[in-house]
Amino acid sequence: MSQKQYKPHYEHLKNKWLDEQKELQKNLVERHKEAFLWLEHRTKQLMVGSAGSLLMLVTPVTTAFAAQQVPPKQISPTPQTTLDPQVRLIIDLSYSLPENVQLLTDGQEKVVSKTLTRYFGIPVSPLLQGKRLDRTYGLIGAEQHLMRYPGDTMATHFSPNDDAEKYYSSGMAPGRGAWGYFANSQQEMTEKDIMREKYYIAVQTFLASGYNEHTKEYSDFFKYRKMLVVNPENGKALVADIADAGPSPWTGKHLGGSPEVMSYLERQDGAARGPVLYFFVDDPDDTVALGPITIQ
Repeated sequence: MSQKQYKPHYEHLKNKWLDEQKELQKNLVERHKEAFLWLEHRTKQLMVGSAGSLLMLVTPVTTAFAAQQVPPKQISPTPQTTLDPQVRLIIDLSYSLPENVQLLTDGQEKVVSKTLTRYFGIPVSPLLQGKRLDRTYGLIGAEQHLMRYPGDTMATHFSPNDDAEKYYSSGMAPGRGAWGYFANSQQEMTEKDIMREKYYIAVQTFLASGYNEHTKEYSDFFKYRKMLVVNPENGKALVADIADAGPSPWTGKHLGGSPEVMSYLERQDGAARGPVLYFFVDDPDDTVALGPITIQ
């Protein structure tokens, strides 16, 4: 009786790895098609250098795929270090995030928070001082401007240096934010007050575990709490503060962003919503500035 032949264990592992890489390549292209188009539109030079590197990193690459993305003569062996940082971030996040917007597991949150901390150079976490929101990955929708002080209107809301024409049409919310006015009067309003309204987000504080049992404690914690908000589809990020509570769960959205937040993150699609990551910024000395943040 002839002895049955088995492949060496390393051969089995190699084939399994190759199959997984093919599937990852396929998912990466399908999930981030818009990101690749955005990068191509950004600069032709970036597309040639970065896309070539990306194709080499996501292996194995089929001839048909390479032909569709970049002509073969344009693909050169570019070192990984020259890959655009936003592209690297998009790729790294794609390995940790689920295909659909849903609650992240503890393991996924741990990996994502470490990834964001490494890329942006500020400590971020889903849990801070024993408190957390009900989620860290959700759909953000557009919010209106908030009144910064009694009597603030759209006519008084913008300074000469602001892009009033771009954001005026968003209008102003009829009520105040969750913590009232940012300043007692126009004369008392500081630059910090201006920035807090400009880059604010509304989050579902009321869904946080423990909120109903310790409302005052949790309300004080969430007031103007800084968060890193990241669009995982284009790598753009900013530091925002929590200045309002909402939106209601029935809207299908998990958080809201000021007109300036939505514009910078490019989360204005047909429904004015899209997926973002949002993690607490550990900044006890208040040294991290609000607004757009670049990769370190």
